[in-house]
Amino acid sequence: MYSIVYRLDNINTAAGALWQVGKDFSVWTFNGEMGAGKTTLISTICQQLGVEDAVSSPTYALINEYKCTLEGIRKTIYHADWYRLKDATDARNAGIDETLYQPNTYSFIEWSSIAPELLSKPYLKIDIDLVNENERMLSCSISNSAPK
Repeated sequence: MYSIVYRLDNINTAAGALWQVGKDFSVWTFNGEMGAGKTTLISTICQQLGVEDAVSSPTYALINEYKCTLEGIRKTIYHADWYRLKDATDARNAGIDETLYQPNTYSFIEWSSIAPELLSKPYLKIDIDLVNENERMLSCSISNSAPK
């Protein structure tokens, strides 16, 4: 497990460290209460990966797609927010399961606990906890099964 405490003014350092820990995993889940900073952290990671589009919350769209080039290979980043989904069937009907574990993609998922059975292979699990108004504790671990 890896942990770091960060503030908004050093979120770039936290995002860079997280990338070094998890870059070999194509699926990352971001867990934390509303307002914990999941989208802000994902946006910072995407900026560091060279995404030029504005990264925003996909709460209403369910999934946003971004492009970047890493080590000369064009990659797609799917930023999903499962908050409005009811369950895995709802996610499948929306086509979300088709974005997971694809070649040359990364899936960054908020609220993955809505449809944990879609996470069938190892993934990086990131928990963001509020330390105080200005600080967050980021903890990550490798999960080999669906979150409970």
